[in-house]
Amino acid sequence: MFHLRFKQRTFRLLMGIFFSWLLLWGRLFWIQIASEEHFGPHDVDLTFHAVQQRKVGAVFDSGRGDITDRNGVPLTGEIKHVIYLFPKIEDENKQDRDLNLRIKVFEKLTGTSYGSISKMIDKAVSPIPLTKEDGSLFTINDKVKSEINKLHIPGIVSISVIDRYQFNGMARHLIGYIGQNPELVKRKYGAEIIQGWITPDTPVGVAGLEYSFQPFLKGMGSSSLSYFVDGQGRPLFGLDGGIKKSSNPFYPLSVVTTIDSVIQRVVEKEMDRLGITDGAAVILDASTREVLAMASRPNFNPNQVDPKSDTWQNKGIKQTSPGSVFKIVVAAAALDTGTFSLNDRFFCNGSYGKYNFTCWKKEGHGWLTLAEAFAQSCNVTFAQVAYRLGGKTIEEYAEKLGVTTPVGWEDADFFHKGEFTQLAGEEAGQIFADSTPKDDEGVLIQTAIGQRDVQITPLQAANMVASILDRGRKEEVRVVKEIRYQNGVSFYTFSGKKIKGESITPYTAYQLQKMMQLVVEEGTATSLKNSLISVAGKTGTAQVFIRNRERNNQWFVGYGPTEKPKYVMAVVAKNRNPQSSNAAVHLFHRIMDEIAR
Repeated sequence: MFHLRFKQRTFRLLMGIFFSWLLLWGRLFWIQIASEEHFGPHDVDLTFHAVQQRKVGAVFDSGRGDITDRNGVPLTGEIKHVIYLFPKIEDENKQDRDLNLRIKVFEKLTGTSYGSISKMIDKAVSPIPLTKEDGSLFTINDKVKSEINKLHIPGIVSISVIDRYQFNGMARHLIGYIGQNPELVKRKYGAEIIQGWITPDTPVGVAGLEYSFQPFLKGMGSSSLSYFVDGQGRPLFGLDGGIKKSSNPFYPLSVVTTIDSVIQRVVEKEMDRLGITDGAAVILDASTREVLAMASRPNFNPNQVDPKSDTWQNKGIKQTSPGSVFKIVVAAAALDTGTFSLNDRFFCNGSYGKYNFTCWKKEGHGWLTLAEAFAQSCNVTFAQVAYRLGGKTIEEYAEKLGVTTPVGWEDADFFHKGEFTQLAGEEAGQIFADSTPKDDEGVLIQTAIGQRDVQITPLQAANMVASILDRGRKEEVRVVKEIRYQNGVSFYTFSGKKIKGESITPYTAYQLQKMMQLVVEEGTATSLKNSLISVAGKTGTAQVFIRNRERNNQWFVGYGPTEKPKYVMAVVAKNRNPQSSNAAVHLFHRIMDEIAR
C-alpha cells in the first residue's frame, strides 16, 4: 500500500514537471516563432527590436517637418551629398589587390588624403560624417557621390543627407534648435513610441519655432543608411538595412514662415559688416504685420548649443532699455489727451534743475516746440511733459501702443493643445517696476527718456510704429503664415488678430508720423536724408552699465517709404561705446537702401 501511494505521488510530480516544461517550451515557441511580430498588448515586434540592437547606421533624415520662408525657400532641411565613414572590419580586404588604385581615384575625386580618413575609419565605433576643419560637412556633388560609391572602398559610403541646420543658415534664433529630452518625449508621445515612429531619444524642439511648432513638426520617424553586425561586430549580409523613407503623402507637416529670405540675408549680412555683435533687427510688413526678417546677435551654432550660454536666445523678442524711442509713447500721451499740442513751446538750457538730470546737449536747445523737441530728442522738454502727464497716463498710453504685453500671434487653445504662441519666449514690456512710485518726479523724468524701469522688445517697438501707420490700430504680429501637408495642401492658415484694448486716435497717429518725419528732415537722424527711399523714425540711446562700465544701447525705429509705407524696422545695437556714432541708424540706412535696390 505504501509503495502504491509513493508511486502515485512520484507519477504526479513527474507529470507536473513535464507539463511545466511543456508550457515553458510552448511559451518560448509563441514568443520566438508564432507571435514574434505581435508580442504583448502593444503588438511589439520582437524580431525587429532584436535586430535593431545589432544595427549600425547613419541617420540621413530625421523625418522632421521643414521650416521655409514665405516663398518656400528652405530655412531648414538642406539636401547635401556627403561622405560617411563606417567602422571597418579587420583583415576583411587582404585579397583586394586593386584597392590602392581605387583609393587614388577617391583622393583625386575629393581632393583629400586617404591616410587621415583611414585613421578615422579605424577608430570609428559608429558611422561618422566627414567634416572640414571648421566643423561643417564635407560636401560633394551628385556625380562625385555616384563615382565614390562605385569604388566600393571599405568603410566609405557617399549618401544624400538632410542637414537640419545649414552651416551658414539664416534666422537661427527665430528657428531655434532641437535636442534630446527623453522624459518629455515619453510623457507627450507615448503612442508614437509604441508604434515605432519615434524613440525616447528622438530630438524635439527646445527653442524658437522648433519648440512652438513641435507638435506639428515632429514627423513620422527617421530614415537611415545602415548595415547589421553580429555579436562580434562582423557584418551580416542578407538583412535589409538599407534606406527607409516614409511614403506618407501628408506627414510630416511643414511650417511656412512669413520671412523673406532675401531681406533676411541682407539684414544679417549688414549686421555683421557693421560689427554689431550684440543686438537685434526686426522688419515687419507695414500693412500685414508679418515678420519679413528677424535677426539676433551674437549668432550661435544650432548643432552645438551651450544651454548655459544665452547666445541662442532671440533678442528680437527680449526686453531691453529703449532710451528715447520711448518718447514716442510720451508724445502720444501728450497729444492724445490734449494736454499739449505740437506747437506748444518749451525752454531747454541743458539742465532740468533737479536730480542732476541733464539734456544730451549740454548747452541746451533753447526755445523749441514739442515737435522740434521730439525731432531733437530734447530730454529736458520730455521730462517736463512726463511730469505734467503723470505715471498712470504714461502707462496707459504704453498699453494703447502695445508695448506692455507680448504682441506675437497667440491662441488660448490652439488645436486643443492648450495655450499656444508662435513666438515662444517672447517677453512682455515694462514701464514701472511693482515697487516704483509712479508719480515721483525723479522717477517720471527718467521714465520720459526710456530709462529707469522702462523695458520693451524690438518686436514691440516695430509693431508700435506699424500701429501708428495703421491709424492707431493694434494687431498681433505673425511670423508663421501657414502649416502645410507634405503634398502642399494647407493644413492651417494663420489670419490677422486684433490686440484687445483701447488705442490712440487716428489723428494722433497722423501727428506722430509727421514728428518722425521731422527727425530725419532736421533732427537727430539727418544722415538718413540721402537714403534711396524717403524714411522716417526715432533715434534712441539708453545708458546701461556692463560690469561697472558705462555702455549704450543704440536704437532706431522707423519706416519707409514715407509716402506709402511698406517696411517697418526696429534696430538695437547693444553694449556700444558711448563715444561711438549710432550704429542702429547706420544699419537702418544700409538695410533700407539694399531693399530699395
